[in-house]
Amino acid sequence: MKKLNIYFTAGIPQLNDTGKIAELIQDSGADFMEIGIPYSDPVADGPVIQEAHLKALQNGMNLKILFQQLSEIKDSVTIPKIVMGYLNPVMQFGFENFCEACAENGIYGLIIPDLPPYEFETKYRAITEKYGLNFIFLITPETPDDRILYLDSLSSGFLYAVSSSSTTGNISKAINNEEYLNRIGNLKLKNPVFIGFGIKDKHDFETVTQRAAGGIIGTSFVQILLEHENWEKAAKSFIKNLRD
Repeated sequence: MKKLNIYFTAGIPQLNDTGKIAELIQDSGADFMEIGIPYSDPVADGPVIQEAHLKALQNGMNLKILFQQLSEIKDSVTIPKIVMGYLNPVMQFGFENFCEACAENGIYGLIIPDLPPYEFETKYRAITEKYGLNFIFLITPETPDDRILYLDSLSSGFLYAVSSSSTTGNISKAINNEEYLNRIGNLKLKNPVFIGFGIKDKHDFETVTQRAAGGIIGTSFVQILLEHENWEKAAKSFIKNLRD
């Protein structure tokens, strides 16, 4: 069965809903989850996730609170938990302190899209390895083959293939980019490939995972958390429908 990875921004709808959402994602049948660190300038994200970041910050979410929340679910939520965020808050916390806190609180891996690969390789890779954390890089349809192979060599856990060169939540025909997916498939990568950005429903998930090990859904799930009064029921239904 193809792997389903659900993203949500920590600190919405209410500050203390993080653990409840993580347990819901696991119990509804997802295989992985990405927990977003809210940031004031999330440049790779579309308007829905930008709104989620803003709301989470207004609710008071920060890394200290997030790690406290993660400590409360480290034993009950056993599917791989990935922390996804921008570099600035991580560096303010201290990169090694951040990695140590992730390891202590049951985190499987990190996605930091704006950490340059060379910087990671020369300064930070040894720290992530010291704390047993996977590090996941992103590729796009414009990434040359030699660059994909380089990023694959630095990554562990999986390689995140962005479906199109856009922000998260972009609804685009490029999600069924056969040439791109075939090119990735022919490279004999060491990591499984998960496709993300713009996957909004079961049809999209099944389409992209014909040529990939998994799919990542964020915007559609976050929208439920932001817009549904009875978000728990709607979120469970959404994930279960993807798995039916």
